[in-house]
Amino acid sequence: MGDPAALAGSLRALSERAADVSLIEALQRVIDACVEIFAVRGCGLMLADQQGDLHYVVSSDGPGRLLEKLQSEVNEGPCVFTYIDNDVVATEDVTADSRWPALADGMRGERVRAVVGVPVRLAGSSLGSLDVYRDAPYRWRDDEIAALQRYAEVIEGLLATAVRAEQSNEVVSQLQYALDYRVVIERGIGYLMARDGLTSVQAFGRLRAAARSTRRKVVDVAEDLLRSGSLPGEAAASS
Repeated sequence: MGDPAALAGSLRALSERAADVSLIEALQRVIDACVEIFAVRGCGLMLADQQGDLHYVVSSDGPGRLLEKLQSEVNEGPCVFTYIDNDVVATEDVTADSRWPALADGMRGERVRAVVGVPVRLAGSSLGSLDVYRDAPYRWRDDEIAALQRYAEVIEGLLATAVRAEQSNEVVSQLQYALDYRVVIERGIGYLMARDGLTSVQAFGRLRAAARSTRRKVVDVAEDLLRSGSLPGEAAASS
């Protein structure tokens, strides 16, 4: 990916070609081009839904979709950490990374090893993750990560344009909801971290579990937590 000028030119060309197609088609083109530009095995885009769960929107291949699906199910992995912490998260080999044992077990036997997650942001908040992977263990270089962050800006531009235009589709509705309520969810995560000594991912997992058990939205549970100081069932359990 060596030449920064060449990368910038590729990004401009992608943005121009994406202007005349649907949002999903534009995102798919950008993801497919990422594989070629960065000479990686696969690439995908995950965005948060109204429950705060990450779901893949587009992906370059089957192993990439499996990686994204499994991360959402077990609530761990580089893309989950990237989304919650709003920062780049990388691993040399996802199947041998002690941070994510459930994901490591699930990905053994698949053609996915080195993974990097890059936050996809709108209005400064992380609403998802661009994930890129190789099929062999690999240590990601700083210049590669910097270039992927530039590449994520193309995706952010496409999403921001769609939201501003108030396009009527599921992805835009999902993004608008996430934009409206991300701050409340972040405050709920911070409250649990301070109260219970949790990591950000653990706190988010607890919020999400409480929302699922009560069949409510994560933001509603977070609002109740901030108002009452407890999650559903905690008051009853302590009495």
